[in-house]
Parts: sequence; structure tokens; C-alpha cells
Amino acid sequence: MGMDLSESGKGLLESVKKPDAVDKKVLVVLDYGYRAVRDIEIEIEQPEFTSVCPLSGLPDFGTLTIRYVPRNKIVELKSLKYYLVQYRSVGIFYEHVVNRILDDLVSVLEPKSAEIVGRFTPRGGITTRVRAQWAWQESP
Repeated sequence: MGMDLSESGKGLLESVKKPDAVDKKVLVVLDYGYRAVRDIEIEIEQPEFTSVCPLSGLPDFGTLTIRYVPRNKIVELKSLKYYLVQYRSVGIFYEHVVNRILDDLVSVLEPKSAEIVGRFTPRGGITTRVRAQWAWQESP
């Protein structure tokens, strides 16, 4: 006798981690040596981003584009890769993962501005694109 689909779904959901399993402390920052010379925009693309649907336990796939204008710090790319790989078994909605990554990067980089765009592969014929932006606000 085969396994009931609801039983296999329960097994998937049991292996799903919560978003608090992601540790932003793996992100390494470096000094931006040209900060007194000019502003630049850095664009990083991760075409193989994966996370997990928190309702079904099934994998979600997408492309993340990270853009930011550094103030004093830039992110070291290998550490960014290790940070993003943590999401592979984390149950999180598209909208939340884009905001979470933006918040984590802003907190460690303190950039002038930042934007994260997530383009997620179709599910049920629907393609989802989520964009979150942040801009530095000077204190009065």
C-alpha cells in the first residue's frame, strides 16, 4: 500500500526550519576604499536562490538581485553566498524573504540605499516578482 499524500506532506513540513535559523552574523563586511572619491552602485545577482514554502514544505526557486550604494562598507561575496544558502531549508513566503534579506543587509552594511528584487519561478502558472527598497534617512 502506498503512502498517503497527507503523510508525505507532514514529513516535508517537519524538516522545514523557521526563519530565525538564518544567521546574519555570517555576513562579512569590508571597507569601501573609494567612499571619499565617488558613489557606486553594486549589483549582485543570485540566479539559484532557494527557500521552502512554509505551507507545503516544497522548494521555491528564484533569482535575487541585490543593489546597493555603499556608505562605508561593502559585503564580501563568499559570505553573502553562505548567508543566502541558509534559506535552502527555511519556510518563508516570497514577500518575507525579500524583506528579511534587505533588513539583514542594511543592518550590517548601513548603505546609502539598497534594493532587493526576487523573481520567483512560476507556480501554478503564476510568476511572482517582489521588490523591497530602503534609503538612508539623515537624523534631524
